[in-house]
Amino acid sequence: MYDIKKKIKVQSKKNIALVAHDYKKDELLNWVKKHRKILQFHHLMGTGTTATIIEEHTGLNIEKFASGPLGGDQQLGAKISESEIDVLIFFWDPLEMQPHDPDVKALLRISTLYNIAIGTCETTADYIISSPMFTDEYEVEIVDNNTNIKNRVESVEL
Repeated sequence: MYDIKKKIKVQSKKNIALVAHDYKKDELLNWVKKHRKILQFHHLMGTGTTATIIEEHTGLNIEKFASGPLGGDQQLGAKISESEIDVLIFFWDPLEMQPHDPDVKALLRISTLYNIAIGTCETTADYIISSPMFTDEYEVEIVDNNTNIKNRVESVEL
């Protein structure tokens, strides 16, 4: 069903989304502080409270979206589907039920569908930021939705 792919070029300056559930905000903030010298050269964005906390405590410029439960996860998902986010650093709390769990699941699903790097904890985020691919350009294959839609429309018999 999603067999038609296209290649997109990921630039050396990455578009990085930063998200954390309530009990993980301090952990993400500490991770950002630890990697501030690297992150300052990239375009950072994040959901409401998380982005504000990081910006206020690090001085980094962060594009802010709505809070996760108020649509921020969906806004990031839309950016991912438009190939405007290259990396998602999402420190989520697997032990705490969230009121917007369907949005969280959708964000992780769309991130996987569009083949972007996802760091869900300090270890995976460290692997991503220390990879040679993090500072280089590279090509990634993603689903070509326009061609898939066109093919599905053409296959409908009236």
